[in-house]
Amino acid sequence: MKLTFAAGSLKFIIGWSAVFLFRLIPFRPPNFEPMLATIMPFSKRYGLLGSFLFGFLGIVLYDAVTSGWGSWTVVTSICYGLLGIGAHFFFKNREASIANFLKFGIAGTLAYDAATGLTIGPIWNGQSFMVALGGQIPFTLMHLLSTVVFATLLSPALYRWVVQNEVFEVSLLKNYGLTR
Repeated sequence: MKLTFAAGSLKFIIGWSAVFLFRLIPFRPPNFEPMLATIMPFSKRYGLLGSFLFGFLGIVLYDAVTSGWGSWTVVTSICYGLLGIGAHFFFKNREASIANFLKFGIAGTLAYDAATGLTIGPIWNGQSFMVALGGQIPFTLMHLLSTVVFATLLSPALYRWVVQNEVFEVSLLKNYGLTR
């Protein structure tokens, strides 16, 4: 009998750490971050719940350590969780290829930016929709550039070297000599 450490928990920690460390780089351009590019490879393997939790908890944990929780945490964590679910369905019968990472990444980024950028300001800060839309355009262009870079470079690397890598499948019983 083999007992694995919570079905990929170590891999999730590696993925979250990559996102967290990149997001802490000082003077990086705004909205240039690898969260969606990290969610996509994990969604190929970890099902609906794992895919949702990867995106949701990635934001909740990051905000807990950096800015604290606020209304933005609710919106962004749910949106990234839903992107995880969408990625799971998209990649369920598709290859984890650069082309597919780009297809989902671009569509996912547009959906995410529309959902977050056009709601948070108008709903919680009294911003007009047109001001939110005008400000969102350059922000989304930067986010799309980020998506293209990370979906091309990071997503395939994470899928191959972390998600598919059995070295990161930790067995609690094996580590204590309790397996045959």
